Amino acid sequence: MAMPLRQSIKVATYLAEQKLRRRDKFPLIVELEPLFACNLKCEGCGKIQHPAGVLKQRMPVAQAVGAVLESGAPMVSIAGGEPLMHPQIDEIVRQLVAKRKYVFLCTNAMLLRKKIDKFTPSPYFAFAVHIDGLRERHDESVAKEGVFDEAVEAIKEAKRRGFRVTTNSTFFNTDTPQTVVEVLNFLNDDLQVDEMMISPAYAYEKAPDQEHFLGVEQTRELFRKAFSGGNRGRWRLNHSPLFLDFLEGKVDFPCTAWAIPNYSLFGWQRPCYLMSDGYVPTYRELVEDTDWDKYGRGKDPRCANCMAHCGYEPTAVLATMGSLKESLRAMRETVSGNRE
Repeated sequence: MAMPLRQSIKVATYLAEQKLRRRDKFPLIVELEPLFACNLKCEGCGKIQHPAGVLKQRMPVAQAVGAVLESGAPMVSIAGGEPLMHPQIDEIVRQLVAKRKYVFLCTNAMLLRKKIDKFTPSPYFAFAVHIDGLRERHDESVAKEGVFDEAVEAIKEAKRRGFRVTTNSTFFNTDTPQTVVEVLNFLNDDLQVDEMMISPAYAYEKAPDQEHFLGVEQTRELFRKAFSGGNRGRWRLNHSPLFLDFLEGKVDFPCTAWAIPNYSLFGWQRPCYLMSDGYVPTYRELVEDTDWDKYGRGKDPRCANCMAHCGYEPTAVLATMGSLKESLRAMRETVSGNRE
């Protein structure tokens, strides 16, 4: 796990506080969507399918910051849409960092070099650039040529200026262990990004492409083979060891989507950012008024092939905290990364 030591300590402290307070449901990281508009039309995304009037909306700064503070989560992932299209995204980031929230700004990087002067490097802030493969594969996934090259140059520029840069890569059933290895080797060794997140594509119901999502067994086989030969231990993956075990099929977990809730222009989305069964105005209502027992594999058919981090990474983190053996294992991987 490549999470910086300072962040690991804060998250561990936060989790210990929740346990002392006997809270059984609490947020670990908020998925904040201050807009749905995007400058790309990725085949696996359904956000831009909203009506034109919705795509023009931008969440006010106070509303965005207020939702995160209300939740109490120590970390925030700002997504969309493309958050760099929000005219006040820098102010949202600045206020959240001032509150000592760990902020990951997810971006396709098309606007990053143009907007980078609006941001200041901080141990509490990172750009999270979406990279789905090497040049041909990535540009195909985002349906536009030249995006990969621009993202690479933006990553280099951000790192040159002292920003933390992470990446997020989504893999489909058209991927092979070799394509996974190639892009992660490139990100890890050539670009030397700080952390990498990986995700099996989930059958998002509004996505234009419904043919190339991974099933559970396909996911397990893909990552089991990609992780072989020592790759898993060499790559700076931003995941808990148990979640990586989960992707390989070594362990299985129930879904805990309440720990990575989504807040958008419509409110808190039930039950997760991949499924929409309605919205509520507060995180407390989301937790208390949602029948969480009816979601997850074997319960809701929409969840049948889901192995997304928003449902299962928090389960892995909680399982780690509940086991001395797994806590020590995670600590060893954090310290071995030499990351402060």
